[in-house]
Amino acid sequence: MTGRFGRQPTGWDARVFARLSRGAHSVAGQVFALTAVIVLLLIAAAAVALLFQARYDSERDARHRSLAAAEAFAHAPGITSALLAADPTALLQPLAEDARRGSGVDFIAVMNTDGVRYTDSRPELIGRRATGDLSRAVAGQAFTETFRGEPSDAVRAVVPVRNADGKVIGLVGTGIEVENVSEVVEGQLPLLLGAAGAALLLGTGGAALVSRRLRRQTRGLGAAEMSRINEHHEAVLHAVREGVVIIGADHRLVLANDEARRLLALPTEAEGRDVDELGLDPRTAELLASGRVVTDHVHLAGDRLLAVNVRPTAKYKGMSTGSVVTLRDSTELAALSGRAEVARGRLQLLYDAGVRIGTTLDVVRTAEELSEVAVPRFADFVTVELLEPVLNGEEPSVAGGVYTEMRRAAITGVRSDSPLQPVGDIIRFVVPTAPMAAALDAGHAVLAADLKAAMGWRAQDAQGTRVALDYGLHSLISVPLQARGVVLGMANFWRADTPEAFDEEDRSFAAELGARAAVSIDNARRFTREHAMAVTLQRSLLPRVLPAQNAVDVAFRYLPAKAGVGGDWFDVIPLPGGRVALVVGDVVGHGVHAAATMGRLRTAVHNFSTLDLPPDELLGHLDELINRIDQNETGIGIAGPDGEAADADPPDGVAESAGVTGATCLYAVYDPVSGRCLMASAGHPGPALIRPGADVEFPELPAGLPLGVGGMPFEAAEFMLPEGSRLALFTDGLVEDRYRDFDAGLHLLGETLARPGRSPDQACADVLAAMLFPVPSDDIALLVADTRRLEADRIAEWEVPGEPSAVSRVRNAGAAQLAAWGLEEISFTTELILSELITNAIRYGSAPVRVRLLRDRSLICEVSDGSSTSPHLRYAATTDEGGRGLFLVAQYADRWGTRYTERGKVIWAELPLTGGPEPQAADPLDLDALEDLAW
Repeated sequence: MTGRFGRQPTGWDARVFARLSRGAHSVAGQVFALTAVIVLLLIAAAAVALLFQARYDSERDARHRSLAAAEAFAHAPGITSALLAADPTALLQPLAEDARRGSGVDFIAVMNTDGVRYTDSRPELIGRRATGDLSRAVAGQAFTETFRGEPSDAVRAVVPVRNADGKVIGLVGTGIEVENVSEVVEGQLPLLLGAAGAALLLGTGGAALVSRRLRRQTRGLGAAEMSRINEHHEAVLHAVREGVVIIGADHRLVLANDEARRLLALPTEAEGRDVDELGLDPRTAELLASGRVVTDHVHLAGDRLLAVNVRPTAKYKGMSTGSVVTLRDSTELAALSGRAEVARGRLQLLYDAGVRIGTTLDVVRTAEELSEVAVPRFADFVTVELLEPVLNGEEPSVAGGVYTEMRRAAITGVRSDSPLQPVGDIIRFVVPTAPMAAALDAGHAVLAADLKAAMGWRAQDAQGTRVALDYGLHSLISVPLQARGVVLGMANFWRADTPEAFDEEDRSFAAELGARAAVSIDNARRFTREHAMAVTLQRSLLPRVLPAQNAVDVAFRYLPAKAGVGGDWFDVIPLPGGRVALVVGDVVGHGVHAAATMGRLRTAVHNFSTLDLPPDELLGHLDELINRIDQNETGIGIAGPDGEAADADPPDGVAESAGVTGATCLYAVYDPVSGRCLMASAGHPGPALIRPGADVEFPELPAGLPLGVGGMPFEAAEFMLPEGSRLALFTDGLVEDRYRDFDAGLHLLGETLARPGRSPDQACADVLAAMLFPVPSDDIALLVADTRRLEADRIAEWEVPGEPSAVSRVRNAGAAQLAAWGLEEISFTTELILSELITNAIRYGSAPVRVRLLRDRSLICEVSDGSSTSPHLRYAATTDEGGRGLFLVAQYADRWGTRYTERGKVIWAELPLTGGPEPQAADPLDLDALEDLAW
């Protein structure tokens, strides 16, 4: 056969055609072709886009140049006068041509308002009317447009010319012809085409490099060949009776064959998931993800005993790519030998011990769990004895270096009629050769395979051991419970009904079981100590007795969480004017830090309450204080010695201080005179409110962020409460738990509080009985208060005119009221204080001035005025004529102070209802003369 020119094809031609043929069918060749087509399409699209962009930019530049030239010529000096001249063309044509050449535009035409040209780059057009719509320019608006028509298509701008009065007297039109704009774009075509060609060469070269590398990796194989290889790989992989698992470096399952899925009970969609998400038991998941080299390791997975081999896969570029695990089912072999079955049971027992021992942080319960997990699978009876300090949560100490007695904490057996000493008895170790004493002395487990031959054990209690032998006890392993090198107690494993005696393998297993249990017991011991410390601190910081006050009848309950004391707290704070503040709060977290933080917050609330602030302002001050505390403890925002902010990171070895952020608080102030109750919340649940004869309601309070978060002001809500209303303030631990959501808890609380005819104390008891969880996971604070109103006959009020003579009249009226109340004994002191306070209000305050006397647990004198100026106590010199008013009030009153209202202030003073010793004055005091004294 001849070629195209009648020649036989050479060997070189055959090789080229063969290579091209193979390349077209290989994966690498297909990738190259696809990449080349994509690059070509992208370059073509980019070239077209650049072409359109260049044309758009050229037209935009033409508009800008035309408008600039028109604006410049329209505002040039002399244009206005030239337009008004007899022959505008003679004056403007030379100027227009010079401006056209200077600005680079194709034409500058000056027109009158009818569009008739005075000038143009084409003289034959002078005197003719310009085409197109010029109405916008005549109306005074400059514009640009792409004009299509005679004499030529152009990008033009038209600008009005105004006279001194602002009237349009002419038009200036400039422009660049469209064909000139197109020439600019066409001039850029060689550059665009050159760039496109270069990009095509680079893209094609890159695709060739990628294809070449892919050809090396696939060895030039086509899709059919690769599919056939993959099918062969899958058939072999899933046909073998050995599990194969490949784990990636990120601990994700890459591949698992059918046998591995069967042995490990893997889910259907297992590939790509993390090992911890495959539902495997923790020990199996840890082994698969560890990546350590393992050879024929016997491992219990479910009810199968597997022989496991783990090898790392070959590293790629120095980085680990994971590991390959092979699994063989040796359960049948273990059944034949019998020993593997025992090992499986021991492994399962150890696994169960890890799961079941230490579920609570209670020392005694942990000891019980140890005894329960070993019976009956390992021993027939198990006893656990602990040192007395361990039971109390204290660190055990050795007296004389030898432990001689412990207290039995748990006992479990296959039968209830055990011959062993019961729980609570003291177990003594007085014979050094007894298994218990020997184990404690040696520090490891001791085996007594035959108790009849254990003379040391029998000598310790001859009568008791004889009863135990008659019962059937025949074998014992004593294991000291040690953690951190400290002995905590002793675990004894006994056999009676099981005929086989303990052996050395059993002793090793018992030692392993005891070591795991000792860690849990030590954790429970330390938790018991910290819990006791936190409870002690918490109770010392909470109010032990509530203060005496008449505004509310109040009862409270506080219960710490079983898992750890939190930061829940409450308080009742008497305020001036017979009012009372009710407070509940919650600090997120548990332990001593939460309790200490709670104490700081309670102290801060007490301090801020002395300022007599509204609830929202008090919470704002508390939030600011907590922010400062957080900054001081974390070091954030604190300036260093050089004036710069200190580093927020703590030094090495120093633990970072925990902030207070996360605390919530509900603050309510109740006034028994008006029945007005103000509340504000900082992220805390609102109260329950029960008005007389009404249902339980949970009023909505303005939402506030928790304390320490900052950024939002707090808002207060006001309620009018009739006498006998009930308020229940609580923390979320009362209504919410892992087994009950917040809304369900509120519903149950409302049903419990709705029961009538109970005192606040009875209501607290009923609420806890109905809502308390068996094991509370959070602290519970509950405050129930029944409101009272101050009787009208215990209140006296007067409006004071703004004249000095009114002082004596109000003072006399106050004396008469005191006589009606039977308080003549304190009349003189009260009149003195009223005189000073009223005189000061008249002289330095503003109207209206009011006086109010309240007879509560003490006599409360209040003088209010419309001024917000605050008086200050000072000590007058002997030559001063005034300045002794507040000094006298402070001397005669038990307490005095100032609180601010929305329209002024109130100065108050409290006096006891019975007269006490009065300060001795040098001369008898004249009350009328005292009106002349000032602050």
